[in-house]
Amino acid sequence: MAFSPLKVMNGERAVVLLFVFRVLFSLPLSLLPHALSLSLLSLFSLFVEIRADDSVSLFKTRPGASSGIMLGAVTLPTVMLSKLIQLSRAFSLQQIELGELEHMTMQFWATSACCCGVLIFLSIVMWCAANNKNPHFSCSVWDAKFSLSCVILYSVICCISLATISHTGFNTALKLLWLLCHGFAAVKLIQHLLNTFPCCASVGEALLVTSGLVLYFGDMLACTISKVCRLLISPELVSIRYGIKRSEIGIVIQGVLLGLLIFSAVFKFVIRLWEYFWGADNSESRQNKEIGRSLIFFTSLGFTMIAVAPSWMMIVLDFDVHPVLWIFQFVFSEPYKRLSLCIYWLGLIYASVLRFYKISKNSKIERILLRKYYHLLAVSMFLPALIYQPKFLDLAFGAALAVFLVLEIIRVWRIWPLGQLVHQFMSAFTDHRDSDLLIVSHFSLLLGCALPIWMSSGFNDRPLTPFAGVLSLGIGDTMASMVGHKYGVLRWSKTGKKTIEGTAAGITSVLAACSVLLPLLASKGYILTQHWFPLLIAVTTSGLLEAYTAQLDNAFIPLVFYSLLCL
Repeated sequence: MAFSPLKVMNGERAVVLLFVFRVLFSLPLSLLPHALSLSLLSLFSLFVEIRADDSVSLFKTRPGASSGIMLGAVTLPTVMLSKLIQLSRAFSLQQIELGELEHMTMQFWATSACCCGVLIFLSIVMWCAANNKNPHFSCSVWDAKFSLSCVILYSVICCISLATISHTGFNTALKLLWLLCHGFAAVKLIQHLLNTFPCCASVGEALLVTSGLVLYFGDMLACTISKVCRLLISPELVSIRYGIKRSEIGIVIQGVLLGLLIFSAVFKFVIRLWEYFWGADNSESRQNKEIGRSLIFFTSLGFTMIAVAPSWMMIVLDFDVHPVLWIFQFVFSEPYKRLSLCIYWLGLIYASVLRFYKISKNSKIERILLRKYYHLLAVSMFLPALIYQPKFLDLAFGAALAVFLVLEIIRVWRIWPLGQLVHQFMSAFTDHRDSDLLIVSHFSLLLGCALPIWMSSGFNDRPLTPFAGVLSLGIGDTMASMVGHKYGVLRWSKTGKKTIEGTAAGITSVLAACSVLLPLLASKGYILTQHWFPLLIAVTTSGLLEAYTAQLDNAFIPLVFYSLLCL
């Protein structure tokens, strides 16, 4: 089966391949199996994306967005591989232990297994749809052979790589089983997301979220099992060695997110029972029902955050005090700096949100430009904290994410008395990428800034990597949008809105910010190992991705930029 090169290679795919080639070019020979697997994954995802674009949409995805399957499939595995390259440098310098390197190796394979599992699922679905539509469709046989070849080669390479870090064949089999569980969980989760939240995301965006959630909660499960059952079950069963140091802040954030996940599932079940036994025949009865739902919601939320989540935290890590008390001790260990920073944040948020909300209601300014002011707000809030209080910023990001999740749950379930008010307020800042069912833009901005910072914890010999989200979104994306909207004339494509002038402004602004930031970091004692030519490649690649992609750029650009900065 032949594809036309012009049809195959659009702008987004070309930038994604450039991104993958840049990472592969930096790989040491010891990571050759990982390079081969990433190459196969890229080729397989490109094939699946082309077939998906040629076939009838099987899911209700976000209107106006391409499938984005290739970008969604390679982003997180490439990020893990870049981090693995960074840790390989550290291991060669004897700055980390072998266990940490093996842990990151398993993280890479787990992420790859998630993406590969979803690609297999999409291939099967499209193959079945094509056969049902036309039983004599010969290309389906070719599709099956090609997909099967990729899967077999990928599996062989994975087995070889895992065998090199396992002591016995039994341990290799256990790790393969663990990866298989990741792939199965990813398939079930992406089906659930696309069916439960139709028209809220493209397939690529759902794939990125799916692989990230499965990897994150899989690591939490691994940590829990290895701690509770380490006398009965080999830690290698769950892909990690518990001896790898985990910070209290990381455990607190994981515990809070786990608590919200448990709370959502339990509350949904309780509400179904409540609605079954409580009739709503008149307005007074409906009002009492809403009040009852609200009491159940806030009571169960408080119990989960104060009792359930801290219990898990104390199981997986030996806290000296209750985790809630530990948070207060951490904040008040440097009360002047951290409380002053909190006051600074609250003042900025209050003034900015109040001002922008009035503008959004009374002005004709485009929503996309109004939202870019929040990107500038993120720079004002996060940049000083990242330089002077990075650990406190880690905790603050976790708290902000928890607040956003609670508010979104309140908005979606219309919890009295805040549900409707939160919905009206959030609707003032939405654009075409949001829907009434799910508003994701504020999550993508927060996580776009937070993830590079969280992933830079531990060994990090590239001082700019924590700033990847703030630089790419707060400065680069904002300048590209504003300059392109006001001065842009030359468009990258006939159908797109992105302009060459805007992209050039975004790339230039990020490079200018880096030229100011690097001497400042040097004055703070950071050892600068960032070279300008690789930095130029990283900035240019992320800028081109912003210009060409139809996906949610807040989610992808920071991860791509972070990955390239790690090299």
